[in-house]
Amino acid sequence: MARSTKPPLLDTIDLEREIEEEFRKLPSVRESQPTDYAPPSVRAPELGMPDYVEHSDGATEIGKLSAEAVVREYEAAAKDIEALGVELIEQARQCEAMTREALAVTEELKETAARYRTEAKRVFLQIESCSLLTAEVRKICEEMKDKIAAPTLVETKAGK
Repeated sequence: MARSTKPPLLDTIDLEREIEEEFRKLPSVRESQPTDYAPPSVRAPELGMPDYVEHSDGATEIGKLSAEAVVREYEAAAKDIEALGVELIEQARQCEAMTREALAVTEELKETAARYRTEAKRVFLQIESCSLLTAEVRKICEEMKDKIAAPTLVETKAGK
């Protein structure tokens, strides 16, 4: 078989080396780190550990990192719980304000109900008074009718 005497157009080893060098020149390109795949709380060691824990002497690096990650998660949960407590207190304050307003409205309602009862009594007495007056007028009218009709009865009895 005949070999070509022409040099290859692209030497793959040289090409890979050139690409690698170009990538190294770029400032934004870096090798991935294991922490790139960790949760945000583990990726952010600048947050530090809480004051209530410290590493034991002789702990391995993996043990320290694991312990820090766990304590950060617990601390985040504890802060969320505290935030919930603050929100609960705010809700309780709103509830107290509503209770005060409800008590004030209840007092107004009691006063309104008392005015209604007073008005009901006034109207009741006025209606009964009118009813008594009407009954008295009817009685007087009956008596007058009887007086007017009485002489006619006397005349009819006398004429017989």
